[in-house]
Amino acid sequence: MTAFPDTRTSRWAALTALLTTGVLLTACGSGSDGGGSGNDSGTPKSGGTLTFAVGSDAGCVDPQQVGSNESIYSVRQTVDSLTDQDPETGKIVPWLAKSWDINSDATQFTFHLRPGVTFSDGSELTAQVVKDNFDAVPKLGALGVLAQGYLSSVKSTTAVDPLTVKVTFKEPNAQFLQATSTHSLGIESSASVRKTPQQKCSDGVIGSGPFVLKQYVQNQSITLAKRTGYDWGSSLWSKKGEAYLDKVVFKVVPEAGVRAGSLQSGQVDAISSVGKANEAALKGGQVTLLHRANPGVVFGLGVNNSRPVLKDVKVRQAILAALDRKEVADTVFPTGTKPATSVLAHTTPDYTDLSADLAFDAAKATSLLDEAGWKAGSDGIRAKGGKKLSLVISWFPNAATNQPALELVQQQLKAVGIDVTLKQGQVSQFATTLQGGDFDLVWGNVTRADPDILRSSFSSKLANFYRLPASSLDTVLAGQAATTDTAQRKQLVAEAQQLIVRNAYDVPVVELQTQLAVTNKVHDLAFDSGSRVQLHDTWIG
Repeated sequence: MTAFPDTRTSRWAALTALLTTGVLLTACGSGSDGGGSGNDSGTPKSGGTLTFAVGSDAGCVDPQQVGSNESIYSVRQTVDSLTDQDPETGKIVPWLAKSWDINSDATQFTFHLRPGVTFSDGSELTAQVVKDNFDAVPKLGALGVLAQGYLSSVKSTTAVDPLTVKVTFKEPNAQFLQATSTHSLGIESSASVRKTPQQKCSDGVIGSGPFVLKQYVQNQSITLAKRTGYDWGSSLWSKKGEAYLDKVVFKVVPEAGVRAGSLQSGQVDAISSVGKANEAALKGGQVTLLHRANPGVVFGLGVNNSRPVLKDVKVRQAILAALDRKEVADTVFPTGTKPATSVLAHTTPDYTDLSADLAFDAAKATSLLDEAGWKAGSDGIRAKGGKKLSLVISWFPNAATNQPALELVQQQLKAVGIDVTLKQGQVSQFATTLQGGDFDLVWGNVTRADPDILRSSFSSKLANFYRLPASSLDTVLAGQAATTDTAQRKQLVAEAQQLIVRNAYDVPVVELQTQLAVTNKVHDLAFDSGSRVQLHDTWIG
């Protein structure tokens, strides 16, 4: 099956190159390969239950709203997308859409759907269903920020005929094809679309995916069952038809050590967020470690640029210079984790190396704070006008590395005279915290295998959670989303990274490296292009 429409003009070829820039991601560990798979020996067989321990629950089981990696692992299995993205090459390939056409200025995308696809309630996939989804996504609440961003500037979605759907944008939107491969634009039944965002979060959705949601107990477990009769998988998958596994159970186990112990004792078959402290105990024997770097916006401190103290670029730049990223990466994170060298991870298309701008320089940080009028007091904490330089970092326990990483960041900032308080919230509050704006700095990352994630995250014209002022950055971000010229887009994405880093609108710290561990009876557990898991080809034996 081909990913391309029958007519291939030179403009189409250029756009394809733009949207399928190679995303060279790695996997390593005993028994793993470049595709990020688990043990792949033996003859695949059907049946069995995979029990997967994850560290957190986002409090929502709607793929279009969930942004937390550990919840995406489960909800991704329940929906299919129009396209898929090859994790090795970045190429966009068929899934629910067997082919597509894009006009010359990337304002119109026409998808030709596969016939015979049904949702788990028996209803059929049609162009009208896709239209219903894309019409509803912009109306989602705070948790739908990713999906909303992908459809920003949409003008209309039209059902041309029962199996042809046309999406038209008000302005060029080159990123949209890759967006259709994400879980955030996974297609749900029209019955699900009619539910409120809150109902979809608590009750789940009706998808066409290889698994169906059987039970969700918030903060405890998510149980999936094989979809009988499934026969329209991604063109990337090796198995045709139904999944091998009968059932998948995701158990929420917040403590990393307990997850590791459960894996070693055979209580679970796979675990997420393997921390550095547990690596040695898990290596070798009957366990395989799987690693993969996440593309997109790196882990760092999202800055509320409207806060009085943080409006001063010198204060922001001082925070940037005060952080020893290598120490954070080497001390806290899994082996192989890289310190941030830009706001984008190095695995993201059109990444630019800005390591010189992110070099640890305590003397520079001190000088910048002096220039900004913040003088050190007897306790080492700086003050100005009788007010201490105190900031709060909001964080959420959706990864075991978050707290120790931030405790080290806290120490590093204190060394240059910045007093930091760490404020923990519930994972389910992450999006509403951003939306409400009641934070100084917030710890997080955003995974996406396309540099347009910068526009979604930092354009003042969109959600603008970080309260950036209107500036030339907006023009650059809009420009990279509009152009179909690969060289021009690369240049604009590079400029955007420079503006974000050099103005310290965001404080990059480390690249997120997803690290999982599986027992050797788990075979072909694969990462997708966003470093989340795809379980259709996975089998137990």
